[in-house]
Amino acid sequence: MSGQTITEQPGPPTPVASQSKIVVSGLDAFYGNVQVLHGISMDILEHQVTALIGPSGCGKSTFLRCLNRMNDLIPGARVSGNVLLSGLDIYARGVDAVEVRKRVGMVFQKSNPFPKSIFDNVAYGLRLAGVRNRSALEERVEESLKDAALWDEVKDRLNQSALDLSGGQQQRVCIARALAVKPEVVLMDEPASALDPGATTKIEELIHDLRSHYTIVIVTHNMQQAARVADFTAYFYLGKLVEMGPTRQIFTNPENKHTEDYITGRFG
Repeated sequence: MSGQTITEQPGPPTPVASQSKIVVSGLDAFYGNVQVLHGISMDILEHQVTALIGPSGCGKSTFLRCLNRMNDLIPGARVSGNVLLSGLDIYARGVDAVEVRKRVGMVFQKSNPFPKSIFDNVAYGLRLAGVRNRSALEERVEESLKDAALWDEVKDRLNQSALDLSGGQQQRVCIARALAVKPEVVLMDEPASALDPGATTKIEELIHDLRSHYTIVIVTHNMQQAARVADFTAYFYLGKLVEMGPTRQIFTNPENKHTEDYITGRFG
């Protein structure tokens, strides 16, 4: 994006007052002896879309994974500070990381459907949670595929492999799989970066629709995408939170010169 300016986007509506769903305070993250996040503090508001932007390697994805303890799975990773989910410190002693991940779902950059049927992909988390009743599974799978704006495209081939779908459809299967267990928060790590423009538009429309039911945090390298989908935008640089605010303000009147330089493509 070097040397390019961001064309003005209509952007989302001005965010309305909302209570905090996640409160992060003094968060540091390390991989071995290397510190990758430095004292991050922010409030993520309920039923809003928060975009995390910044150059590659600035800590966006690490921060995202801190919100549902996915970093626990990386050898040598550790965090300090507090992450409160509806008042629960998810890093407190005795808190089950698996339970945290049920409440805070994750959609990855590259669609990763299992080599199973569409139905079994979406029902996977439900079965892990002990749901065995076929009618209950069928009802929730249908609801989740509808929430992911995919039901009408796949309702007649639920027993076919999810791997036979297009890239955009596979990503929406992964979104449906995340939604099936009814999380409170959905994290998305560049969910459209590998998709064509048409599929990207569908994912962005889906994000807009989902925020009425979920709190969404999205990492994106696409400045225009952030401007289109996010209520709030947080700019990261070198593992630090430089600035956060309503998206319209960040993109039109940022308080920090460093933020402005990144937004307008002077570096990054």
